[in-house]
Amino acid sequence: MSLSKQAIQRGTGKLIVTAIMFGLGYLMIIPFLWMISTSFKSPTDVFVFPIRWIPDHMNWEHHYKVWFGPYSFVKYYVNSLKISIICMVGGTFLAAFAAYGFAKIEFKGRETLFLMYLSMMMIPPQVLFVPKFVMFDWMGIYNTHWALIIPGLFTIFGVFMLRQFFAGIPKDISESALIDGAGHFRIFWQLILPLSKPALSTLAIIEFSWHWNDYENALVFLLDKNLYTVPLGMQNFILESNIDYNGMMAAAMAGIVPMLLVFLIGQKYIIQGISSTAVKG
Repeated sequence: MSLSKQAIQRGTGKLIVTAIMFGLGYLMIIPFLWMISTSFKSPTDVFVFPIRWIPDHMNWEHHYKVWFGPYSFVKYYVNSLKISIICMVGGTFLAAFAAYGFAKIEFKGRETLFLMYLSMMMIPPQVLFVPKFVMFDWMGIYNTHWALIIPGLFTIFGVFMLRQFFAGIPKDISESALIDGAGHFRIFWQLILPLSKPALSTLAIIEFSWHWNDYENALVFLLDKNLYTVPLGMQNFILESNIDYNGMMAAAMAGIVPMLLVFLIGQKYIIQGISSTAVKG
């Protein structure tokens, strides 16, 4: 009898938790549903209350304007993909290279150097805008994509994350390879990286997401509209006298598609990589 009561209590508790999570999930998805609905509405129906989630007439004009209008999102997509992919590949590789040194190569002052490097995460990125502006102007890369790509190749969080994962790989593997005559570069390429696919995939997805959604750096370091990324391209829908909400929501809907695809493709790697780094660190 007591067991049945405990089973009922556990079932009730799970039901309550499920209902709460369902409610929170519904609240979080409402803005996305409103975004999709607004992108197909006419301007007069945007703020009609109660909200008409399904428009009476599906208006595809705003989506057409986003892709084929005077401010075509095609070039913004190309610019964002260029920056995001280069930063994702380069940042993941350089972070893995540095993480291997901090995790597997013993040298004097390693822990102190790592803590000093990690402390840089406490500096707000906005503080660095002026020094970066002066340096990029001196280097001649201001108002170019290099002003976003070069800083994007270095990620403190990525080094920390991969270092935690590499530290959990048994030392016997690398020590045996060293005894057999393999160098650190060969150990890194042929042993450590193949064992670290979940963590590397997770970092690559996070890096892509960060740079795809980066608005502040693009706003500060890009002036030419032909160099704009997707977040900056949405400014075209803020007019002098009003805001084109329908066009902005259609643009936002177009901009979120790559993020959804990346998440759907790599969600299992994200869960596996984060859980591994949390346990092994």
